[in-house]
Amino acid sequence: MTQKISDLLETAAARALPVVGGIDDGQLGDRTPCAEYDVRALLNHLFLVVVNFQALAAREEVDFGQEPEFVTGDWRGRFAAETARLVKAWDVPGAEEGTTGQMGLPARTVGLMVLGDLTVHAWDLARATGADFVPERSVLDEVGPGLAEMAPQAREMKMFGEPFPVGEGVSAFERLLAVTGRDPGWRPPGAAAS
Repeated sequence: MTQKISDLLETAAARALPVVGGIDDGQLGDRTPCAEYDVRALLNHLFLVVVNFQALAAREEVDFGQEPEFVTGDWRGRFAAETARLVKAWDVPGAEEGTTGQMGLPARTVGLMVLGDLTVHAWDLARATGADFVPERSVLDEVGPGLAEMAPQAREMKMFGEPFPVGEGVSAFERLLAVTGRDPGWRPPGAAAS
């Protein structure tokens, strides 16, 4: 049986929130696996995604061109609140039906996109800040095939990098990270490899 996007988002959020909540203000300038983002910029991007995908669930217009500064005041508490709103927005009856967004994508596909962002960026932030992060199996089972399918289009739109080469025997999550153009073994400069 297919899991509801809202349930998957709730599961993914439960894994992402400790990572975000554990980030120290002194780490905001640190590098992340996303070369163009430091920790603060990646948090701002993830905030924007979480807020905009609430609107997409409700079939409202969004503007990803605006990058407001979310990392001020009690940003950790606000992130938890916005993530809870995201889950609620996708739990509304009919949220997964029809299409949404400027590209008119199936709503469930859009839901899987935010699920992927929440999961992959939680890993990015965990790697950048030395936190532990392993996605829940149910989330991985849903997001892995979805992101692999979307990858060619995401590369065209410059949302994913070229696939990172990985050998046999890597985990499903490492394979997913590689599909998005990430090096699953990435460590911050100066960090010892485990």
